[in-house]
Amino acid sequence: MKFKLLYLFCFFFFQNSFAQQNEEFKKVKGYFDYQRYLLNQSYKKKFDETQDNHQKIEIKKTFAEIMVKMDSIQNMEYLYALIRVKNNEALQPKIISTHQQSNGEEGKAMNTNEKPAEYPGGLNELRKQVAELIYFENTDIEKKMVQADITFVVEKNGEITHVNASGANPSFNIQAEIALYLLPQYFSPAIIDKNPIRYRFRMPLSMRFD
Repeated sequence: MKFKLLYLFCFFFFQNSFAQQNEEFKKVKGYFDYQRYLLNQSYKKKFDETQDNHQKIEIKKTFAEIMVKMDSIQNMEYLYALIRVKNNEALQPKIISTHQQSNGEEGKAMNTNEKPAEYPGGLNELRKQVAELIYFENTDIEKKMVQADITFVVEKNGEITHVNASGANPSFNIQAEIALYLLPQYFSPAIIDKNPIRYRFRMPLSMRFD
């Protein structure tokens, strides 16, 4: 299984422009982005000041190990954020009126007065970004192919809420839900008669591991 690797001493940019992220997830991401930035600066200074090649290798190794551990800790904080978000959403009034998108076929309007919710770049870009945001380290995935059926609501302002992933692998379902809340952009909201509406979106997701 391939995991995303963090390159040594890369420059971290604080992506506060990520508008889609739920506030709970923003706080977690912002905190860990800053911690990575501080560690990066510290280890880069050590690396630049060290002349011994053996010590440079050890600094790289230690830094990489710390980043892997930080990824794991951050994912745990995302799990706690997911619980808080779902609890808050459960306390909100039940969604009575939302239009349903069938089979994840983004962009298909039911008539000329209706326009479905759309993600910038389309459905394939949405799936790609979700896949890139899923955390796989320590995730209980034994099969080469995992699948989940993801539903969520696109609000009138383009935010997403009430994310739910159902599939045979509970770990993958949870990570898929977290990834949806971390998406970097708003949706274009659904429109009926030129007015934005709440929109229930369905997206099947399949991922293969080698």
